[in-house]
Amino acid sequence: MHQSDQDIRNRLLIARLPAMPQILVKLIEHLQADDLGMPELAALIAKDAGMTGKLLAVANSSAYHRHTRSPNLEQSLVALGTDMIKTLVISDSVFQTFNSFPHSGSTDLRAFWKNSLTAAVLAREAARALEYPHLEEAYLAGLLHNVGRLALLATAPKEYGFNFSARDDEDLCAVEQRTLQITHAEAGAWLVERWQLDSFLADAVLYHHEASDRLESSHPLIRIVRLAHVLASHAGDEAAVADACALCGIEAAQAERLLAGAARQVEKAAAHLGIDLAGADDIPAPPAYAPPAVDPVQQRLSEEVRNMVLVSEVGQSLARQQGESGLLEAMTRTARILFDFESTVVLLENPTGHALVGAPTAGSQRIAEFAMPIAKGGPVAKSALERRPAFVQRERQPLGLAEEQLLRMLGTDSLVCVPLVAGARCLGVLVGGVPAWQLPHCQRRERFMQAFGAQAATALENMLSERGHARRQLANVAEEYREASRRVLHEVNNPLSIIKNYLSVLDSKLARQEPVAGEMSILNEEIDRVGQLIGSLADMKPSDSGPRPTEVGKVVDDVLRLFRSTGFVPASVEIQARMHEEASRIDGDADVLKQILVNLVKNAIEALGGTGGRIEIVNRGHVNRERQLYLELVVSDNGPGLSREVLANLFAPVKSTKDGAHHGLGLSIVHSLVKKLGGHIACRSGRTGTAFEILLPAWSGAGTAVALPARALGSA
Repeated sequence: MHQSDQDIRNRLLIARLPAMPQILVKLIEHLQADDLGMPELAALIAKDAGMTGKLLAVANSSAYHRHTRSPNLEQSLVALGTDMIKTLVISDSVFQTFNSFPHSGSTDLRAFWKNSLTAAVLAREAARALEYPHLEEAYLAGLLHNVGRLALLATAPKEYGFNFSARDDEDLCAVEQRTLQITHAEAGAWLVERWQLDSFLADAVLYHHEASDRLESSHPLIRIVRLAHVLASHAGDEAAVADACALCGIEAAQAERLLAGAARQVEKAAAHLGIDLAGADDIPAPPAYAPPAVDPVQQRLSEEVRNMVLVSEVGQSLARQQGESGLLEAMTRTARILFDFESTVVLLENPTGHALVGAPTAGSQRIAEFAMPIAKGGPVAKSALERRPAFVQRERQPLGLAEEQLLRMLGTDSLVCVPLVAGARCLGVLVGGVPAWQLPHCQRRERFMQAFGAQAATALENMLSERGHARRQLANVAEEYREASRRVLHEVNNPLSIIKNYLSVLDSKLARQEPVAGEMSILNEEIDRVGQLIGSLADMKPSDSGPRPTEVGKVVDDVLRLFRSTGFVPASVEIQARMHEEASRIDGDADVLKQILVNLVKNAIEALGGTGGRIEIVNRGHVNRERQLYLELVVSDNGPGLSREVLANLFAPVKSTKDGAHHGLGLSIVHSLVKKLGGHIACRSGRTGTAFEILLPAWSGAGTAVALPARALGSA
């Protein structure tokens, strides 16, 4: 079974399609047991108020009453007769059940129900001709033979909306298989199988499009429904009609009589059921349509650009959140929307980095008491250690107690773990609950999830930094602080000893009333020295994760290729890149640089709007600033420029007023990413356009950014 086939079947379950009504279930049970007489039929119908009213209305209509109205149910049933009663019960039950499918109310079903009623009548009459004992079963099979089309419309209205009214032939099945990986015959049979009938009814629905030569030795009900389908939908195809008639041993002339008699019975049944079939034959049935195949490379590039832009927008949204609880709530809410998670929790590494602990949100306070050790090696902890998404299914792998708790807490049978990675650090894991059938779809979006996790982690890291320090570094910082304290204590002893000695000298001189100006000056100097040593503790920084060389030209080429290959850049906009031949590498992460450029190019395109213009990405080479060598990268456009108000708050996470294309909202995330690389960013804007100038630490080729000797430097 194809995974997408399984996906459609589970989507049918999620759509909460109506189950078969109990009166129809009981009727079929009585028919299969062959114990249905008028008393049993009357007792069954009396339990269903809606069906009782329907039958009384038909019995008292002009078609059945003779001189007086039938006063009660039993007399009304006698007037109708068992055959008509069974037909009405089956037809009305199916009609009412499937008319309540999602999207049925907004779709013209006249042609569908006329075809279904016609097939039902033809199947019953063919069964009578073949002396098949279960006439009502044949009638129900004909009525349901195309119910898979309603099921597909309810499950995939966007993909199937046009083809619901398409001509019912082999081309339709081929298009369904191509677009949904399941035909309406398969969907209908699967739906009928859920009713667990002791019957070949599901097979009859499944094989009604099967070639006649394959059905020669099949069950009579399968051959009957095949004939009913051909006569109801393809009466003009003489070859198909002849093949279907041969399956059932029916002459062509007899089939014509069945078809003529069916038309009268369908009109009669529709009138009794209150189904309006007027104009059904005028509804067009075009050939089935499948959209042209998409070039997989082009589609992948389009998805990459769309995902990058979407992740950029998500990062900007997260950067605007106030407070840790607000950020966590935004992260979980966004993950549920983007990845169809049913429920979501966030686990953050504790200060020592030895465990993942629950982060409470507005909807889940109990998670705050949850913790799992990282060293135990479970799939959730492994996701944090390896910095890769993990997909956990209860039935596929043995799980530890912590994973079992998460599954129960989230009310699901499968987990998707998205690590929150910022640079070389993993702050924790976002865990989403999904049905097992949805896991393959999630796995295909693994890169998108990683990008989302990186943006969420950046926003979380920035927020934690604003509070003083990141949680995961707390243990290392404390140890470094203790070591620095020991070093400072050792150094402070020297000036303290000097101060102690001079205080003794000062005491003696004051007693003799001698001048003490020199001693006081020395004391002041040593006290200042103590203050500087103690103050150095506040300047202590945690060790860096190590140098990372990046080829700027390659990153620029990647970004431009993505934008150009997907049609994201309007035809009126020209993008040019000019790279320096020698100054080509920076000390920083390529993915972070790529995200910066995506944001700035996207903003530039919006700035140019529909009028068109030019965007340039220029590598201006090396720049010396404050004894440090940088590579200067400029992203510019020749748009209308920024207003003074927008320019004044450009990199602050302020609320957008949408006054212009370059409205400044969201550039705070670019600013934070540039700072993360150890660089600087500035903006120049005027009537001739806007330019963002970025300084990034240059790669020295020896493992660190270049620091120049003092005699070779000036102030940038």
